[in-house]
Amino acid sequence: MALTMTTEASKAIQHAATFPVFTPHSDYARSIAGLSAGVLWTTLGILLLVMGLVSYAVHKFREKPGASTPKPVYGNVKLEIAYTLSFIVILGVISVFSIRAMESSDPPTHQENSLLIVAHQWWWEVRYPGTDIVTANEIHIPVNQPQQVGLRSADVIHDFWVPELGRKMDIIPGIENRSWFAADVPGTYLGACAEYCGQEHAWMRIRVIAQTPEDFARWEQEQLVVPATPTDGDAARGAQDFQQLSCASCHTIRGTAANERIGPDLTHVASRQTIAAGRLENTPGNLAKWLLEPDLVKPGCKMPNLHLPREQLNSLVAYLETLK
Repeated sequence: MALTMTTEASKAIQHAATFPVFTPHSDYARSIAGLSAGVLWTTLGILLLVMGLVSYAVHKFREKPGASTPKPVYGNVKLEIAYTLSFIVILGVISVFSIRAMESSDPPTHQENSLLIVAHQWWWEVRYPGTDIVTANEIHIPVNQPQQVGLRSADVIHDFWVPELGRKMDIIPGIENRSWFAADVPGTYLGACAEYCGQEHAWMRIRVIAQTPEDFARWEQEQLVVPATPTDGDAARGAQDFQQLSCASCHTIRGTAANERIGPDLTHVASRQTIAAGRLENTPGNLAKWLLEPDLVKPGCKMPNLHLPREQLNSLVAYLETLK
């Protein structure tokens, strides 16, 4: 089965081309963007100055008939002190602004986490402490409300980064790191794992969906509802197949006997925008493709190929589509 670039993949590439690190949407990200722009313009100015001096020297002191050899400046103590002090001052100023950016992009805190994110090969588990809400690869937050995030790894070193909203933060096995991010306008902000973590590192995408407080509260209430188990039709057969196959050995669906945390929580999988950590847009056709050939859609993924017959595949898709 040939795979073509999905709409989500195309959007991700277009988004990356806009240099989101320079389009910040939070105070945390703005401090980093300001530092990046300042360092960029400073180094560009130094580059132009050096190129200008070199061009001037090449032109003025080029070899000419009868010209004398230019006098060397080696041993000119004043000149050496001047350019040494100049670069010390430049580096000192950059260091001061770097420290300020570090303080403002990740302020110290002792409060409870707003979110807990666990990185897996190759997807993100998102938990909302104090509630039963667990999702995967998508973070819903209210705008203008800073989020303190606990970051853990289930396996190897990962790196959480949503450039428009906050800083990068390494996620180390056995250690819970903390970071902050926020969004000042509603929208969908794309991010990714920024530390090579294995074969499907490039498709370990994350998206933050910033909503108005009213929309976030509505989403939160919807996520707290336990989906009803279908009682007839293909969806009912799919619910039975889900429990009888190895699906229930890896996934959780609240309200059923499936309560494992090896793979993503699927309680409200049909409400998500993408599947396979951003690899595919969440449509019935793509869901069927993912269930049928996960190793082709995402080579190296840890979801097994169950070689599902067509009837069972359709039933499972019908069931999962009810989990909104």
